[in-house]
Amino acid sequence: MRDLVEQFGPLWGSVLGIAQILGFAILLLLTLAFILLFDRKVWAAVMMRKGPNVVGPFGLFQSFADFLKFVFKEIVIPAAANKTVFVIAPILTLVLAFITWAVVPLAPGWVISDMNVGILYLLAISSLGVYGIIMGGWASNSKYPFLGALRSAAQMVSYEVSIGFVIVTVLLLVGSLNLTQIVNHQSAGLWDWHGFSFIGALLHGGSPIKIAMAFVTGIIMFMMMWIFFISALAETNRPPFDLPEAESELVAGYQVEYSATLYLLFMVGEYLNIVLMCAMISILFLGGWNLPWGEVTNPYIGFLVLYTKIWFVFFLFAMVKAFVPRYRYDQLMRIGWKVFLPTTLVAVAVVGANVTFFGG
Repeated sequence: MRDLVEQFGPLWGSVLGIAQILGFAILLLLTLAFILLFDRKVWAAVMMRKGPNVVGPFGLFQSFADFLKFVFKEIVIPAAANKTVFVIAPILTLVLAFITWAVVPLAPGWVISDMNVGILYLLAISSLGVYGIIMGGWASNSKYPFLGALRSAAQMVSYEVSIGFVIVTVLLLVGSLNLTQIVNHQSAGLWDWHGFSFIGALLHGGSPIKIAMAFVTGIIMFMMMWIFFISALAETNRPPFDLPEAESELVAGYQVEYSATLYLLFMVGEYLNIVLMCAMISILFLGGWNLPWGEVTNPYIGFLVLYTKIWFVFFLFAMVKAFVPRYRYDQLMRIGWKVFLPTTLVAVAVVGANVTFFGG
């Protein structure tokens, strides 16, 4: 927005900046509507069902019909609940999920705030998201929501640690906290993407030791991509790590007492975080808006490329939801603390050594 103010003046620059933010928000909401339908369609196809197919052609308007249903239903607040906190919790979850997108670049030059510490901003805001869930579970004044909220807090904190160390490995290679710079660092092609850099290690010249270290680093980054993917499932409470919402144990977890619009706010916030994780995987490991055969400088083509990658990663999310059985809670925590944490610590050490002694 600062650039718009400098270019068009305080008044029109502010108006254009607000219009830019509103357009971005509308794009996100429309994406959520169709990605939710896509999620249900994939799940249905795996189970050999049709899924939503009545409201609109091929069921395309199903998400909009569900939205209207939630909006027009009566909001019911339990008599024993803390009404103020009960209402604030889903609003906080939605607001935090939206403002996280402020630093995510969609194409060359297409970003609301291209700050140099974009990764730190993302980690800071996303870590606050757990407060909305805890507030919702506590304010309901019921045992099941409270247990679901505690589960979610422990789960999100546990997997944020491994996500943080995975991001550190990327930052070591790039040398910048700016998300646009991270994408530009992967502009040479598929062999230069962080998730597939082991291919580039065999193509680049140098001493045998340097080639070997680059190849090992590439393999580690490939592993980091999948650790980030699995941790993102746990961070966003997606199956098979949806223990905070396990209907067989906690009915619906922290959302038990919520209905109508307040429940919708929780759901929209959750799906915004899921799509954010898909975008982060695309930006950190899959070249962002760059094509497998080279750099993209046209913002419109770049946007279509990144948008396609986000949908592909979400397809993987949907497939995992469809056929992987739910973990027990002790298994979930064991993976986070006993497998992912030491693995990512070793990865940070190896990648850091490669960058220090061999230049990355």
